[in-house]
Amino acid sequence: MNNITEVRSARTGDSYYRIDHESGLTIYLYPKPGYNSKYAIFGTRYGSVNNAFSLDGGEVKNVPDGIAHYLEHKMFECEDGDAFVKYAKTGANANAYTSFDKTCYLFSCTENFDESFRILLDFVQRPYFTKQTVAKEQGIIGQEIRMYDDSPDWRVMFNMLENMYHKHPVQLDIAGTVESIAKITPELLYDCYYTYYNLNNMVLAVAGDLSVEDILKTADAMLKPCEKHSIENYFEDEPYEVVSDYVEQKFPVAMPMFNLGFKEKAHKLTQKEMAEIEIAVSLLSSPSSMLYKKLDDLKLINQSYDCEYFSGQGYNAFLFSGESRSPKETAEVIKNYIDEIKTDGVDKEEFEIARREVYGDAVSGLNSVDNIANTLADFHFNGFDIFGLIDDIASVTLDDINKRLKNILDTGNTTLSVVSSPES
Repeated sequence: MNNITEVRSARTGDSYYRIDHESGLTIYLYPKPGYNSKYAIFGTRYGSVNNAFSLDGGEVKNVPDGIAHYLEHKMFECEDGDAFVKYAKTGANANAYTSFDKTCYLFSCTENFDESFRILLDFVQRPYFTKQTVAKEQGIIGQEIRMYDDSPDWRVMFNMLENMYHKHPVQLDIAGTVESIAKITPELLYDCYYTYYNLNNMVLAVAGDLSVEDILKTADAMLKPCEKHSIENYFEDEPYEVVSDYVEQKFPVAMPMFNLGFKEKAHKLTQKEMAEIEIAVSLLSSPSSMLYKKLDDLKLINQSYDCEYFSGQGYNAFLFSGESRSPKETAEVIKNYIDEIKTDGVDKEEFEIARREVYGDAVSGLNSVDNIANTLADFHFNGFDIFGLIDDIASVTLDDINKRLKNILDTGNTTLSVVSSPES
């Protein structure tokens, strides 16, 4: 039997449905009456960092770097034709991505939703790998890897991660290397698929002008029940300290680029902690923030400047990024400002502006079907609730932020990655 729960927000007036499907899959539906666009995302808790695992307490399997991304590519190639070709006939815009800790398949459309929905549920549940098709994909992904190696945005980030993490696989390129993907076989792909693409380890989130009946009609017909298994992921112990505090690579770029990472002690975030961190990020990166204005007045940044919180299985960090004529000076200004607010506290008026901005962004995001579905899927894996986080943001106080700052953003545990032109 399917268990259906309606989740309502007294604050926003919206509601969505959580369906614990009899197949083992958790499904979220966020109805948006009157919206033309519809969006669906089907994801698994499996990303590039999951290279050592065991199933039901069995032997530990070690697989090549980049295999999760490789598997994502191969899933579109079905025995009866390419899934992208099928989507082209329905008019849907389809895509997929692999991150450090999840793999997701998605589509958006304005018509023929059920036909596109059936394609999604079909090909993600029907792997098809042969020696010939796997060998063919090695050349395609090899080209993609070389393309990323030539991307300054990609290199400045992964150079930072390599200098931040000693052992954790988050330091490794999501796509792997040409050498590592050469070790991938159909048997390894099937091992990974049947471990992680179990419906009990997955989530489906849909948003648009749809009803529970619309979703269950197709889901009941197409979802294949899965026996629940225990998956254990293995990571080596990661030191708290960064590997080194500076790395630079030469690239033909018009303006030097930087990533400044603040390594945190790895831990699973609570929802309240996430609300406080989102406000802290705004305090450090919003164009209305004092730090942004200081960096802008010194002509150290442009509109590319940003800050995000980066976390997953065994890693947590604050990442600052952007273009700067003087990355080292920019990093020092950021760290000095952080030390100041940790000592003196955050200005009350600036805190209120940041909290309102974060709250406004969270509420306005409920007007976008793709943002809703992506957030529901992501929050499912993190144990958060989309309405609960909005309530937590509204309840954060200045005292909460000042206390949180005491335990994050260690300015003595950072690494700065720079990409600059050879002439610099």
